[in-house]
Amino acid sequence: MRIALFVTCVNDLVFPRTGQAVVRILERLGHRVEFPMEQSCCGQMHANSGYRAEALPLVRRFVNTFAPYDAVVAPSGSCVAMVRESYPRLAASDAELAAAVDAVAPRTYELSELLVDVLGVTDVGAVFPHRVTYHPTCHGLRMLRLGDRPQRLLRAVRGLDLVELPGGDECCGFGGTFAMKNADVSAAMLADKCAAVCGTGARYVAAADNSCLAHIGGGLSRGGTGVRALHYAEILAGMQVLEAEQALDSEQILDGTEEAA
Repeated sequence: MRIALFVTCVNDLVFPRTGQAVVRILERLGHRVEFPMEQSCCGQMHANSGYRAEALPLVRRFVNTFAPYDAVVAPSGSCVAMVRESYPRLAASDAELAAAVDAVAPRTYELSELLVDVLGVTDVGAVFPHRVTYHPTCHGLRMLRLGDRPQRLLRAVRGLDLVELPGGDECCGFGGTFAMKNADVSAAMLADKCAAVCGTGARYVAAADNSCLAHIGGGLSRGGTGVRALHYAEILAGMQVLEAEQALDSEQILDGTEEAA
């Protein structure tokens, strides 16, 4: 298959290792992954904030950029939901654009959909000997209806102990601009989510959206819990990615200690 990676804004700017992990997984399975340099934001923030007209050029850019590919994969349930659920509504008044959306949107997949439904794979050959709990983010749960696809992939990882997250279907409180517009409510929801994560005894909490993981990970870090938030693609990619991060973290801690001394 000719597969294109849609890395998304958050991953490109803040979590590039997640995009690298997706490529590593698919290349391990024998597929070639291309990264079209013309890609940009999907327009979700614009549309969700009421700037529908401003989102349309981004819709056009997306469909033009990814039209040549057999499949488009993104490590983000929210951005894939934007393409599949919101693009048809945004493009409805433009027949040409609507036709282009109808052609590209159905073959735009969240990673677990591509692996499980299209490629027929649940075991990607990963090893991760740690206890992990999984948070099913809202867009993946309610819009894409990912079901247990990510969990099936995680259960096939050698050495991984997957424990159920109580109240997993409850929002973490991020919701994009919701966290800024309703900070107190967001913080209360985050506190509940962090308590549930810590109650599992897991060392890592995984999810399909780094935006939610940044929110949850921030709460866990500020609470000094020792639990780390990690995109499930990085787990599936293998331990090398995680080990590199841990080595970097250790170096930074040592540098800070030496400077303080």
